[in-house]
Amino acid sequence: MGKEIKRYPEALTRAFTQAAEMIVAASGRVVCLTGAGVSVDSGIPAFRGSQGLWDRYDPLEYAEIDNFRRNPEKVWGMLAEMLIVVERAVPNQTHKTLAEFEEKGWLQAVITQNVDGLHQAAGARRVIEFHGTSRNLVCLECDWSWPRFSLVDSRMPPRCRRCNAILKPDVVFFGEQIPRPALLEATAAAEQARVMLVVGTSANVHPAAEMPVLTKKAGGRVIEINLEPTPLSGRVADLTILGPAAIGLSEIMQICERIAGHG
Repeated sequence: MGKEIKRYPEALTRAFTQAAEMIVAASGRVVCLTGAGVSVDSGIPAFRGSQGLWDRYDPLEYAEIDNFRRNPEKVWGMLAEMLIVVERAVPNQTHKTLAEFEEKGWLQAVITQNVDGLHQAAGARRVIEFHGTSRNLVCLECDWSWPRFSLVDSRMPPRCRRCNAILKPDVVFFGEQIPRPALLEATAAAEQARVMLVVGTSANVHPAAEMPVLTKKAGGRVIEINLEPTPLSGRVADLTILGPAAIGLSEIMQICERIAGHG
C-alpha cells in the first residue's frame, strides 16, 4: 500500500504514471471529489486561505442559517458579491479535463462541494452537488424554487414571486443538513468506486471529507491532487501529488491515453 507524497517537479513522471495506471485499471469505476480549489482558476476565490471569502466575512455571522433568517439583508450583501462573481465565471482546464475523463469512460461521477455549476458547464454529465447549487433560489416560506435570475441591478434581498418571502440560494448553509438525495448518491458512488480522485479540497469539511474514507474502507484506492497536504495525505491517500490540478490532470490524461491505446 504505497503512501507517497510527491511535490512538483520531483518524480513527476512516476507519480503521474502511478495515478494513470490506477485509473485505467479501475475500468471506469472512478469518482472524483472536488472542492473550492478547483474553481480558483475561474476567478472564484476559495472560501478559506489567503484572499478567501472568510477572510473578509465571518462565516458564523454570514453563512449560518439562523443568522440568515434573522438578518437576510445583511447576508445578501455578501451573497450578491459572491454570486455575481459566479455568474461571470467560466470553466477552467481542470473542469474541462475532468469532463474529458468522463467522456472517455474513465470517470463515473464527480462529487463536488462547489455550488458554481462549472463542472456541468464544462460538459460533465453526472455531477453530485453535495452542498447544493447557486443556480437556483429557494423560498424560505413556501419552498418554491426556480433558476436564479441575474443579480446585477436586482432588488436586494430578492423575494419570492409567489408569496413575497425572502429567497436564499439553494445551497447548504452552516446549520442545514446536506440534501438527502445528494448524500445517498455520493455515499453509494464512493463505496462502489475502485479509485477516488480528490482534487482541490482541504478535506476539512464533513461529511464531504468522509467520502474518500468510504472508498478506502471498501477496498478502493485514493489519489489526491492538491496544492498543500490535507488530513488525507499519508493516511487515507495512497498517492498524494502536491501541485496544480490543471497540470496534474492533463498529464495523467495523456498517460491514460497511452496506456489504453487511445492516443
